[in-house]
Amino acid sequence: MREDRTPTAEDGAAAAGTPKRVRADVRRNTDALLTAAAEVFLVEGVDAPVRRITAKAGVGAGTLYRHFPQRSDLIAAVFRHEVDACADAAAPLTAQYAPAVALAEWLQRFALFLATKRGLSAALHSGDTAYDSLPAYFDQHLMPVLTRLIETAATAGEIRSDISADDLLTATRNLTLSAQEDKTGHTRRMIALLVDGLRYGAA
Repeated sequence: MREDRTPTAEDGAAAAGTPKRVRADVRRNTDALLTAAAEVFLVEGVDAPVRRITAKAGVGAGTLYRHFPQRSDLIAAVFRHEVDACADAAAPLTAQYAPAVALAEWLQRFALFLATKRGLSAALHSGDTAYDSLPAYFDQHLMPVLTRLIETAATAGEIRSDISADDLLTATRNLTLSAQEDKTGHTRRMIALLVDGLRYGAA
């Protein structure tokens, strides 16, 4: 017969602690997989062997398939993960730099995203319906971030006010067509030149 007793704070911590640790481990493994997959896809394309990804992430193949049963699940998750990382980069940049510099640094980060996206391009343009929601995900998460960066810099009088987020994304894409193979800093210089152009005519 079990003795009844009043639950203690330690009991609550123990009960609550295990799920939190499990969730943290799951998140850590998932992040490691997505980061590793993005790096492997960038170099080898989306058909790279699973063992390359799991070795780089430091997890087993079972962990990968548990989270991403199909290759398309992994590719879509990598895309969303990279979009989120790019969007999340804006806040610390805004806190650290003046508005126009924060915008310039964020565009450099966006160029890295574009390089990763090119590694996914074969899949993203395959017509697979698994990727149908990704363009909207991109627009919903990145466009508001860039719009805020532009508006903040324009309001501060550091850049001109007649530029839209669409215009700036298109210009950055065009300047970073060789970002995947950029070994000389060409992309960074071109983006810096683009932002210098935005300063011309600032209020």
